[in-house]
Amino acid sequence: MDLGMAKPGPDTDARGENAAGFVSDHSYIIGFSHLHDSGTGGAPSLGNFPLFVHPGCPGDSYLNCTFSTLGRSVRRTENSAQARPGYFAIGLENTVRAEMTATQHAALYSFSFVPEQTVSSPNPGGPATNEPVEIPTNPLILIDIQDLGKTRTSGGVRVEESGRIVGHGTFGPSFGVGKYQAYVCADFRGAEIRASGIFEGDHPREGTKQLEDMRQSSAGAWLHFDHPAQDRILARVGLSFISIDQACANAEAEIPDFDFDRVGHAAAAIWAEKLSVVEVDDHSGSDELQTVFWSGLYRTLLSPQNYTGENPLWKSSEPYFDSFYCIWDSFRAQHPLLTIIDPEAQAQMVRALLDIYRFEGKLPDCRMSFCKGYTQGGSNADVVIADAFLKNVSNGVDWNTAYEAVLSDAEVSPKSFNVEGRGNIESWLDLGYIASDHRDRNSTGPHSRSVSRTVEYAYNDFCIATLAKGLGYSADYQRFMRRSVNWQNLWNHDQRDLLLLWDRPGREREATSFVGFLQPRRMDGTFGYQNTRVCSPGAEPHICYYDTSQSTYEGSPWLYSFYAPQDMATLVRLVGGPAALADRLDYFHESGLAYMGNEQSFLTVFQFHYAARPGRSSYWVRRYIPSQFNTTVAGIPGNDDCAMGAFTAFAAMGLFPVAGQDVYLITAPLFRELRLPSRRGPESPAIIRKVAAPGQGRVGDDGMMYVQSAKLNGQPYTKSWITHHLLMEGGVLELTIGREETDWGTAEQDLPPSYPFTSHFREMH
Repeated sequence: MDLGMAKPGPDTDARGENAAGFVSDHSYIIGFSHLHDSGTGGAPSLGNFPLFVHPGCPGDSYLNCTFSTLGRSVRRTENSAQARPGYFAIGLENTVRAEMTATQHAALYSFSFVPEQTVSSPNPGGPATNEPVEIPTNPLILIDIQDLGKTRTSGGVRVEESGRIVGHGTFGPSFGVGKYQAYVCADFRGAEIRASGIFEGDHPREGTKQLEDMRQSSAGAWLHFDHPAQDRILARVGLSFISIDQACANAEAEIPDFDFDRVGHAAAAIWAEKLSVVEVDDHSGSDELQTVFWSGLYRTLLSPQNYTGENPLWKSSEPYFDSFYCIWDSFRAQHPLLTIIDPEAQAQMVRALLDIYRFEGKLPDCRMSFCKGYTQGGSNADVVIADAFLKNVSNGVDWNTAYEAVLSDAEVSPKSFNVEGRGNIESWLDLGYIASDHRDRNSTGPHSRSVSRTVEYAYNDFCIATLAKGLGYSADYQRFMRRSVNWQNLWNHDQRDLLLLWDRPGREREATSFVGFLQPRRMDGTFGYQNTRVCSPGAEPHICYYDTSQSTYEGSPWLYSFYAPQDMATLVRLVGGPAALADRLDYFHESGLAYMGNEQSFLTVFQFHYAARPGRSSYWVRRYIPSQFNTTVAGIPGNDDCAMGAFTAFAAMGLFPVAGQDVYLITAPLFRELRLPSRRGPESPAIIRKVAAPGQGRVGDDGMMYVQSAKLNGQPYTKSWITHHLLMEGGVLELTIGREETDWGTAEQDLPPSYPFTSHFREMH
């Protein structure tokens, strides 16, 4: 379901890659679980209460089936996976075919069996053997009270007389601190139950129907069925974070009839309605491009997940969303895209963020499973809130609370900036940057990422200034705008671009002629040093994570030196002018320094606009789509977090948002025409259309990628950017494209804005 709680899917034993359960490789299937986070990186998340289905047990005895995760794992049938919105199916080499669909809080599975079939015997935990074995057809289904990350610390399970299995567990989040409880209620239809019981590891018991003190990693309950008359067993799984009773009530209310086709059709209809707000000209773009685009829109709508009514932590009439995973990833493209295609959901998410602030004292930068997630950079909920304010995503939003919340981020130290708020606020306020040797006495957290947090804090403060101005706090506006230039205080004019020589430790040589980069700075004003390339794809990319000793997070000084979206006029001057910025951006993308699998690189594809070269932005969109964003198994360059999908969708539309500003940068769209929803309703869409320049070819030809001229609602339009007004009121943006880069959008008055208080540079000595 879009933004729904129940997300059934297969889980695999792929090591280090199964954060959302399923992986398209040759790893083994270990079960089918019902709660997942979509596309996250890091440790596996959720994956609670997996079902596993044996088509039968050797000797027709439950004692001979395998129950533990390692013992029960089985290979998937090659090329058997089928997926569409609201439905997934896969075949297993033990002859089971699993199909699944969902409602908001419940999953419905159909497990079908091929009777009396001889197949190759799976060899769990190793390569398959070629010895044929007879597969019996009296199925056994188990529920394991475990999660993907094996984080359970307590739990229990019970088999009721009706055959219903209920259970609960206490689990840990994958990228945060704390614990959460989850509850399950499973019912089955299609065959009589011949035996039932519980298991611990590979040791089942029939006489015992309840287990509370779970000591084994794999432990749960099982049902052994007679042969199903229709060769199919249906499993309905209700879920809750409140109680077993609520899990059962959710299932009974949402799937009362076990009608798989009805539930599947209903889910497909909901998805069709959700995606129908966008229309694409069917005669432009390849089938692959269509798939990339619609898949991107679909994935954008998977998280954050709507857990309203399932919050065990506090009572509130406000919506509750979870799996903000993480706002550092999602603020740049996903939330701006939701603002266009589902503004009501985006408003509810903002309200949920504010309710978290009311009850927990701080806005999250990351949150999952009712737990506080680790803060990766700045306080980027500030950007989401400012973006919503600027674009009138206001339904039910309390802007007074919103302003109070962002002020708290900016000026009140949290107990731990590991999981909320900002660290090193004293250094930020006193020095105008996060000093690399400053130790926060008011808040605990890692003494790291001083460069990347500085540039993010500067932009966060710019967004707070925007909100202050809109709400009438003029003094605050000026104060936060002054702070928004603080990124400049880490600019080292003399820093050269140096290449690490791995075969000669401690030695470096000049890599390019580019001079001037962000660098760490000490409290006494002297600069420290981090190699400009460290944490880029070719230079120790994996040493700049959360607890890094480096000054940048998941990216190099090369990358972070571009991050001044509020102050690009100053950045242009610092690097030597517009042409020099364009050269830097081209080198960044050509040289392998850029990694499109991480969200901070998104905006760099489009920052040529600020160098008066919007055509280069169009060029690089086409370099990355479809070379890195495509329909192959490797067609998403990094973990998705719903953000990769949003990037591809925006790139295809020809508009890319500068999140936190009322600015969309214009590139040549990838389709002939797109119709986007406006707030005025379906009769007044926002239309983005491209036409071919006379004599240069057709709009779909290779090389037709440069905007030659533009019209907005029939009038000539020379700016390389537009505001949200088009999405609010509707209208037509018509772009004439051709094969050569032109001077469209390159005049100084047509460049994207850089803001008044950020037009000067303060040197610190």
